[in-house]
Amino acid sequence: MSRTGARVERQPLARYTTLGVGGEAEIWFVETLEQLAEAMEQPYRVLGGGSNLVISDAGVPERVIRLSGPLAERDLTPDPELSTDAEIVTGWVGGGAPLPGLLRALQKLGWSGLEGTVGIPGQVGGSVWMNAGTRFGEMFDGLHTIEIVTPQGVRQVSPDDLAWGYRHSDIPRNHVVSRVRLKLRPSTPDAVQEAMNQADLARKGQPKNKTPGCAFKNPTLPDGHKVSAGKLIDEAGLKGTRVGNAMIAPEHGNFIVNLGGATAADVHALLGLIRERVGVPLELEYELWPAADAT
Repeated sequence: MSRTGARVERQPLARYTTLGVGGEAEIWFVETLEQLAEAMEQPYRVLGGGSNLVISDAGVPERVIRLSGPLAERDLTPDPELSTDAEIVTGWVGGGAPLPGLLRALQKLGWSGLEGTVGIPGQVGGSVWMNAGTRFGEMFDGLHTIEIVTPQGVRQVSPDDLAWGYRHSDIPRNHVVSRVRLKLRPSTPDAVQEAMNQADLARKGQPKNKTPGCAFKNPTLPDGHKVSAGKLIDEAGLKGTRVGNAMIAPEHGNFIVNLGGATAADVHALLGLIRERVGVPLELEYELWPAADAT
């Protein structure tokens, strides 16, 4: 235990990632802003739901922070001072709250705004940090206020304060999204479910094996058109290519899956092969720990 009561354990990081790879690190399970501030006193990384993440087989030397307890809870009570008939502003949702559970709760309430993020397995804080989403919508579609913890203290910002965009939030890497308030539209449970069904249907065919999600951002061609990274990988004949126990998914070229026992080195080899064979520069959507592991 730390001096503020945070639970500290050394564990393999693989168990906390959707890919299932990653060596050991010292993990801090923090439940309060005081515990979070203590964890941030030395070099650290923040681990949310573990999607879109490839961690070195050697682990990382820094502390790894996971938000838990109250920082993983959600208060969806409408704020009477901020909400209107046309807009619902919720109470605080913890950065450690699982995104799928939040979406189920919003559907039952009939509140619209985040349906386009259905199928994303991460936590709220990490999903905001990378502005996770699909072509049907992204996290910043439904945000009112973001609470960010920095090494210098706590600040609250609105989306308008950030230069956010496709798969990025403009929140610095060493800052932590501790809580958010959501900004949603009143609808009905049936209408929200239908929108979620449509978004989910378009994602069918994606792999069911352990995967971090999409490997590369969809690139923009010199003529200004955005093209599917998966389509480019498919056209390069790479679907189904395997290194060790990691494979480019036969269902969708922009996914790398763990067939069981894959290593980070296997995944990096596939990422390098894709970049070598695809004739368009590709930017990773995965976050690599440490970044020096990038191929």
